[in-house]
Amino acid sequence: MYKTIVVHVDGSDQQDSRMAAAARLAREHGAHLVGSAATGISWTDYLLLTGSMAAPVPPADFDGLRETAALHLRAFTDQAVKLGVASVETRLVEDTADGALLLQARYADLIVLSRDVDPGPGIPPRVRRLPEHVALRGPRPVLVVPPGYADAPIAATVVAGWDGSTQALRALAAALPLLARADGVRLVLVNPDQLSDAHGEQPGADMALYLARHGVKVDVVLERTHATVGDTLMALARTAGAGLIVAGAYGHSRYREWVLGGVTRELLERAPVPLLLAH
Repeated sequence: MYKTIVVHVDGSDQQDSRMAAAARLAREHGAHLVGSAATGISWTDYLLLTGSMAAPVPPADFDGLRETAALHLRAFTDQAVKLGVASVETRLVEDTADGALLLQARYADLIVLSRDVDPGPGIPPRVRRLPEHVALRGPRPVLVVPPGYADAPIAATVVAGWDGSTQALRALAAALPLLARADGVRLVLVNPDQLSDAHGEQPGADMALYLARHGVKVDVVLERTHATVGDTLMALARTAGAGLIVAGAYGHSRYREWVLGGVTRELLERAPVPLLLAH
């Protein structure tokens, strides 16, 4: 079971949807819910910036950043109590949002974020692409909540992608607390014949047996299609009325930055239900 869940707190329009998902999971698992808010700049950066004539953050404004983050955390606590969460904590971190969440992820079972929204020019890429940064660099799974989520059952029916990769394996293992509670799990293999070495003689059979031994009600779904893997998983989720998609997060390093694979990008941009990712 998930016992410590961290949710990103920034006072944005999407916070209500991710709070609804985080609170539901906290209630169902008896978990401690941590609200993590960041000032957006570390003390080290602040000292360097204030020593420069080109400092974008005047000294007086840094206190304002802290006060704003603290205000968001107070609102988070009030909201968590209204949503019936029994155990709540707030953490204000003197860092960027991605740095704060990567730190908190070390001591949590799950990180809850919202789908990425481009806030416009002038915003650092690490803030603009927060879900992918935390999913690819962090040690824990990430639940990415779409804007329209409104406290629907998350794991009544689950669509889980399986391609034999380490990333997909980690995602399934990380999702076990949800899979074991689900009414049904569709273990989806897209064009498995193209990855025969990864699947063995009966594609999906070994993983289905592994999940069944954990008490998961699982069905193997073999999809042979010309559609992309991301589109296939999302279409199956809609057809099955699923409340969750589980997938491995794929990326590769380029010039010291993580670049998402196509499937992960598709799911992060358009998944119609909460998406659990692990790398």
